[in-house]
Amino acid sequence: MQGEAVQEQEAAAQSAIDTFILAFNASADSYVTELLSQALTSDVVFWGPLGRSVSVESVERFVLELRRHPAGPGTLERCSTVDAPGEWARYRWVYRTPDDGPTLAGTDVVHLRDDRIDQMIVFAGDVPATAPGGLTR
Repeated sequence: MQGEAVQEQEAAAQSAIDTFILAFNASADSYVTELLSQALTSDVVFWGPLGRSVSVESVERFVLELRRHPAGPGTLERCSTVDAPGEWARYRWVYRTPDDGPTLAGTDVVHLRDDRIDQMIVFAGDVPATAPGGLTR
């Protein structure tokens, strides 16, 4: 029984995350709002590269800005499984612009409420490695 509950949580997390990614890759901007509304709670807290924001609309602005990248519209792909221990989940992603343009990779951490994302933290880029036997300064 407990294993089934974990599988259900992981499936719900994966569904919300994949719907969020679909918003990035929507065929038209008009679909972005609809898809984000399916993936996110209305009061989602979004910690992105430009700081903290609250609301689906603020996430929509972020997504639409990336879709209008100067190198052209890119694609976002989930490049890992969804690791979901309880109501928190994490996954790795890569964002590619067309014609071998710039790429960006990172990890998102999300919190789920009622099978939708209510908190999202975006970590873009690699984390610097520590020196053997200690922390870097």
